[in-house]
Amino acid sequence: MSQMLNRRRFLQASAAAASASIGVSNIRTWASSVDEYVEAIVIGSGFGGAVASLRLGQAGIETVVLERGRRWQITSAGNTFSTTDNPDGRSTWLSPTTVLPAPVPATPINVYTGVFDVKRGNGINAYRGAGVGGTSLVYGGITYQPTEELFYKVFPRTIKYSELDRVYYPRVRSILKSSPIPDDILQTKYYLASRILLEQAARAGLNARKIDIAFDWDIVRQEIAGEKVASIIAGQIYYGTNSGAKNSVDRNYLSMAETTGNVEIRPLHVVTTIGESDRGRYRVVCNQINEQGEVLFQKSFVCRYLFLAAGSIGTTELLLRAKSNGTLRRLNHQVGKFWGTNSDSTTLMINASQTNPTQGTPGVISVEHLDNPIAPLILEPFQAIPFIPQGLIPVLGQGISKPEGYLTYNMSTGSADLLWPSNSADSQKNAQALQYTYQRLNQANGTSLAAPPDYSSTAHPLGGATIGQVCNTHGQVFGYTNLFVVDSALIPGSTACSNPSLTIAALAERSMDHFLNRIPDYRKR
Repeated sequence: MSQMLNRRRFLQASAAAASASIGVSNIRTWASSVDEYVEAIVIGSGFGGAVASLRLGQAGIETVVLERGRRWQITSAGNTFSTTDNPDGRSTWLSPTTVLPAPVPATPINVYTGVFDVKRGNGINAYRGAGVGGTSLVYGGITYQPTEELFYKVFPRTIKYSELDRVYYPRVRSILKSSPIPDDILQTKYYLASRILLEQAARAGLNARKIDIAFDWDIVRQEIAGEKVASIIAGQIYYGTNSGAKNSVDRNYLSMAETTGNVEIRPLHVVTTIGESDRGRYRVVCNQINEQGEVLFQKSFVCRYLFLAAGSIGTTELLLRAKSNGTLRRLNHQVGKFWGTNSDSTTLMINASQTNPTQGTPGVISVEHLDNPIAPLILEPFQAIPFIPQGLIPVLGQGISKPEGYLTYNMSTGSADLLWPSNSADSQKNAQALQYTYQRLNQANGTSLAAPPDYSSTAHPLGGATIGQVCNTHGQVFGYTNLFVVDSALIPGSTACSNPSLTIAALAERSMDHFLNRIPDYRKR
């Protein structure tokens, strides 16, 4: 691996030296004609990409990870990320304004390769992360395992839930170091809203429990003691967590992958094209950008193994572009289909009692109404805006949505268009189920909703290159040896009444075990 890396560094140094003499415009053209060979390429560094990177590195396979965003190192000063109450360009991916859902107003910011991004579609807005660590940089740390019964309402029985439960779910949790919120932290003022919702669920006869969260609770205790910058206890999750309490995958899976000496992560590399090369290999073309999004160089790679992990939107767009441009001609017509929102909804519950205006990252408990007579669902408190008015609890609902959405390739824009049938019969059924659960809570507690649940955005976009349609159950793309999807694009619209991150990573672990078992003699080559 060191020899290969040294060769790559020599080529990069040569390119840099050439640019000084022939000009940037010429070097861009020149660089694109030189293919850099690497055994495996992983596109994206979120949950699926991080898993793939680590397992490839441990197997001794030379791997390059191409990530569109920048690397974010936690500083001792606690100022790595911007905050939701004082955002700047670090908050948002190449946008002149912030893009948090309403009612948070758009704030003018400098254009920068920030951590939070939105795909605006017809009927839905889909939110995702950008940076080394992908969406794990901006998620709430929730590692939620679905039940077996509900799992099979979404996934084929060729995926053995018992194996996930015995091997892969525990493996992911062990690396993310997820665990329920300790009681001493739950009893602080920062988690009053979560305690209130637990009590309200009990009065309504609904099951409620603490859920596993990928936080370092000792660092949260340091936040409470004033020894670390207030981050988790101040609800700072969407733009990153400055205290370092969030166990995002850059701090475990990706760090472990780099430690193998076989994995190199290249931030600020935006992949534009994937396709076949010669001898059964794949060509990947990308733009290396600066932190303002300006293209510095175009680069071309050739690899034996290609793993797509750019997220539901990113992976699907790459495949749609490859199909449209003819660089992957054997892709079938199911690419882009079977997309869904995990039945995400948001609303505000009005309480007669006091809550707390600034609350800790509140998704630490779940109200489960899995026997709802209309459709199963869960509710979780979440951080909606920087400062929550007294008496209000923001609540996120999740269920099982049919994968009725789809993405299509727009030749004029060179990107994918997202469409979601927000008023379909399935969406209406899930809305009725949600209304049923809220009525039960309201009647038992004297609460009410500030507004009807909002289904116009999702933090959990899923599908587009799904199991059984575009890929087999191990993520291999039909018609293509050594081309794999290992991220949320695999999942047909829902992770069965649970937050998706744990299932995405567990399925990626399963896929990588299967892949590596096919090449057990790799180290002998």
